Amino acid sequence: MSTFDNPFDPDRNLRAGCICGQHRSAAEHEQAMALHCEPVESQEKRYEGVVASAVMRAMFPQDVARRAFLKSVGASTALAALSQFFPLKTATEVFAQAGTPEKKDLKVGFIPITCATPIIMAAPMGFYSRHGLNVEVVKTAGWAVIRDKTINKEYDAAHMLAPMPIAISLGLGANAIPFAVPAIENINGQGIVLAAKHKDKRDPKDWKGLKFAIPFDYSMHNYLLRYYLAEHGLDPDTDVQLRSVPPPEMVANLRADNIDGFLAPDNICQRAIYDGVGFMHLLSKEIWDGHPCCSFAASREFITSAPNSFAALTRAIVDATAYASKAENRKQIAEAIAPANYINAPVTVLEQVLTGTYADGLGGVKTDAKRVDFDPFPWQSFAVWMLTQMKRWGQIKGDVDYKAVAEQVYLATDTKKLMTRDGPVAAGERVQVVCGDGQDFRSGQAGGLCRELQDQEVVVMGCAFSQASSLRTPGPITPGRRLAKTRRSVRPPIAIDRFRGMGPGVRRDDMGRGLAR
Repeated sequence: MSTFDNPFDPDRNLRAGCICGQHRSAAEHEQAMALHCEPVESQEKRYEGVVASAVMRAMFPQDVARRAFLKSVGASTALAALSQFFPLKTATEVFAQAGTPEKKDLKVGFIPITCATPIIMAAPMGFYSRHGLNVEVVKTAGWAVIRDKTINKEYDAAHMLAPMPIAISLGLGANAIPFAVPAIENINGQGIVLAAKHKDKRDPKDWKGLKFAIPFDYSMHNYLLRYYLAEHGLDPDTDVQLRSVPPPEMVANLRADNIDGFLAPDNICQRAIYDGVGFMHLLSKEIWDGHPCCSFAASREFITSAPNSFAALTRAIVDATAYASKAENRKQIAEAIAPANYINAPVTVLEQVLTGTYADGLGGVKTDAKRVDFDPFPWQSFAVWMLTQMKRWGQIKGDVDYKAVAEQVYLATDTKKLMTRDGPVAAGERVQVVCGDGQDFRSGQAGGLCRELQDQEVVVMGCAFSQASSLRTPGPITPGRRLAKTRRSVRPPIAIDRFRGMGPGVRRDDMGRGLAR
């Protein structure tokens, strides 16, 4: 269920997965049932929905409890009860209110990929101007450049990879500067593409010695590829080569035989197929359905010095995201973002990405309506998962307060300002776990990384770590075994598998450092 859907519908699922149990994912369910979301009537209704969705997600981390509650008392009674102790109307008004922007002329940097769709489309389609802003969206060559220009205040805000604001705030790869994420740009929207010459190498166990490109070290692309390789018994640090390559340069590098494949944003994947130099091995949603990809980010300095400008910018992007979340709008959006000053790609390539009906480079045409989707909610558990991967692969040295960093960087929309200590749990701190083979184990068996999380009492992918808790999560992953044989798409468990015998060449006393022998 999207942030923009009705959280008081007991037959809708707030999470990834199928509510009827007959389909492998929500995407397959909705395609089979021909469900289409009705357009939101007004901005006020949209903001009301975002606020209510945030509160309901916070109160009911598990969908089964929310649906049971709604079916027992009814949506009207639930809404009335909720309104008695949480000021939904006031929260909606605060989120929607339009103070005079301190700065109307803004620059927002972006990388020319479909992950930036809401940020890009908001310019030609008028979303920024509706909120009193004159925004110049500036195409940028690479992630290090976009980071540096935003830090140096050449950009007021920027399209960033979801882990980048965390890395910047921690001082990884640059001086530590507090950044925040008010909105996720897209979920899913990546893929693994191999060079056409490797059509006979569909088993990752045959990938030893291959060279793969990723967009940036601090990226979901890097972490998902490492996760996938390790799942199949390969050490990403020794068995393959991983190279950081700006997305616009990936297809040329594949064509020149400089790399054997990449995990990249979907329009880069589809362009490789369109140009006949690669094929789709799998979509990233087959590794984790609903994973975050890119984000809208800004420095804390900009947020505090120009709060009205920041709020207007956030509202414009939320509005654009809501529009992009509707399947019926995707072809129009593809036309809007295709020009040279934006993504600079054939419209047909962008349509294949945004509509989910695409050529796979192997002679087939596939359809997946959720190949890429747009949902802005910045779950703090997303941030915690990224932090575990940063530590797992040695990007973070020493101890880290996962919960504190997640709260500092990932903002659960402007409504979080109204959530007091005595009110509901702050939205964004919890998200469901989707288990693999559902093995039970006590938290004490999980190893050092679990114990660190346990001591901090945080929630990672829905698993609340406490000394007395019994957790449900996939057990050790043996080389070659996919997560969850009964489901193609799952949310990854906490990042402990490398430390439980799955990862090659790692000592148990290296837990948390991800260091190879």
